[in-house]
Amino acid sequence: MDTDLHQYTVAEVTKGFVYNELEAKGLFGLDGDLVIQPEYQRHYIYGSNGMDVDVIESLLKGYPLGLIYFVDTGAPKAPRLEVLDGQQRITSVGRFVTGKFAIQRDGREQTFSSLPAEVRRKIMDSELLVYRCSGTEAEIKEWFETINIAGVPLSNQELRNAIYSGPFVTAAKQRFSNAQSALQQKWAAYVKGDPRRQGVLEVALDWVSAPQELSIDGYMAAHRQDTDIYELRIYFDTVIEWVGSIFTAVPDSSMAGVEWGRLYETYHRSSYSADDMTVTMEELIDDSAVRNRKGIYEYLLGGETDTRLLNVRLFDEATKKKAYKRQTDAAKKIGVSNCPLCAVGSNANKTRSYSQKEMEADHVTAWSTGGETTLENCEMLCVSHNRSKGNR
Repeated sequence: MDTDLHQYTVAEVTKGFVYNELEAKGLFGLDGDLVIQPEYQRHYIYGSNGMDVDVIESLLKGYPLGLIYFVDTGAPKAPRLEVLDGQQRITSVGRFVTGKFAIQRDGREQTFSSLPAEVRRKIMDSELLVYRCSGTEAEIKEWFETINIAGVPLSNQELRNAIYSGPFVTAAKQRFSNAQSALQQKWAAYVKGDPRRQGVLEVALDWVSAPQELSIDGYMAAHRQDTDIYELRIYFDTVIEWVGSIFTAVPDSSMAGVEWGRLYETYHRSSYSADDMTVTMEELIDDSAVRNRKGIYEYLLGGETDTRLLNVRLFDEATKKKAYKRQTDAAKKIGVSNCPLCAVGSNANKTRSYSQKEMEADHVTAWSTGGETTLENCEMLCVSHNRSKGNR
């Protein structure tokens, strides 16, 4: 890959700047000759964390913004250049000079147009150091993979979008990466991830690729030149609708981030009573003994058989009562303590019979090694022995 160092002023780079508020994208600069956010680039994020203001403050203090990289695409007409690294900084400057946000100056908020003329000139005359790069697509994408933009590393999916850029990524981002879409609020009940950082798109791709025994990379490579995302869209929507049809109450916060794609593949051929599932789900959510609320959904879909999904470590009162009676009856027959550990000791408690209030329930096979919270795996121990036993 070849590189040539150039100097541009802010005025030159932001000439013809256009910002799309709905897609959070800075589109063009250099009077139409520069694509500021190619499809492989991440969406604009500096505005959400205050870093856009930091960029402007740096210019006002005369600090350099760091090296910026443009790609010379070799196109015969404009736009011939694309931003490879620096689009967050350029978009921040472009948004400020076109009045999209304000900074604090002299104790009050100031937009670009309200600044004194000499301050505006200082910003517009600030120089940006830019390397213009040319080379093969593979060379450029490999370089892009190595870049961290102003200390904000690219997410895995942002990197994939760069590597497999094309019509499929363009269409996929339009649907799954638009933070302004009304669908995002619905999806957020079940999916964890910032759409601007490609988190929702990553989940959608994971769901559709796994049943085909493909990685996300493999799926994107196979569909890179597709002009539509029909399969991806339909599969994602189907999973979301399936979940909503079974658990019909207002979604609980624990539903976000559950492996719904895997659960759909495993259980969608089974039938369920939505009313029964929802009632039981709400009971388990309110049960303080359930330590893993995210496991509730697979526990219910699987027929309520694998209690380990709930991380329930507490025995209910009925189980403790039965275990106590079983042990006490057996101990009385042979004249030993109803605490199994006292019974094998040599002190005065060897034959002591404890009341149920003096005993605590314990897992025979420890929970951490797969022991279930059932009557068969329950033993009652005196308080001293139970609390000294730990997780053995």
